[in-house]
Amino acid sequence: MKVLLLNGSPRANGNTAAALNEMKSIFEESGVEVEVVQVGNKPVRGCIACGKCYEKGKCVFDDLVNETAPKFAECDGLVIASPVYYASANGSLIAFLDRLFYSSHFDKRMKVGASVAIARRAGTTATFDQLNKYFTICGMPVASSNYWNEVHGGAPGEAEADAEGMQTLRTLARNMVFLMRSIALGKEQFGLPEQEPRVFTNFIR
Repeated sequence: MKVLLLNGSPRANGNTAAALNEMKSIFEESGVEVEVVQVGNKPVRGCIACGKCYEKGKCVFDDLVNETAPKFAECDGLVIASPVYYASANGSLIAFLDRLFYSSHFDKRMKVGASVAIARRAGTTATFDQLNKYFTICGMPVASSNYWNEVHGGAPGEAEADAEGMQTLRTLARNMVFLMRSIALGKEQFGLPEQEPRVFTNFIR
């Protein structure tokens, strides 16, 4: 089992990193391989809708997105963690995710996804909903915990004092391990669900 953790904060050792480290400890205790990719401090540009990824099999901008795509393809679970800016995720992270999910054409079905939002005070649930949409458009089961996946802290180190938030993340990590293992057994015995040819409907005035 392997989990890929995406840190959407520009601070490599801030509260978002503390949240991911809490999950990382549970994954490692469970024998799950973990890799962290630092996204939030990289100069990642947004998608320009050029469509070249369908010709090249990768994004036309050869940066962290193309470096991360093979790791995403190989992992069994993906955790996306972001600080909250204006009641939404870090813009660099969103630009990265738009291009990563759109330009990587491998089958993402049944990879387990989880999102985590870190804020001083508010905007966590809006960010949580925003990030979960990346999973639910491509057949990735979304792992849940005993509360919404949010941790509170402003200054560096404050997130570690959010005892309930950290417990939520430990529970989330354990649930992800269970789901990943269960899905692996299910795929071995039953295979993936039947997939129909994709149908697109355009709404025009």
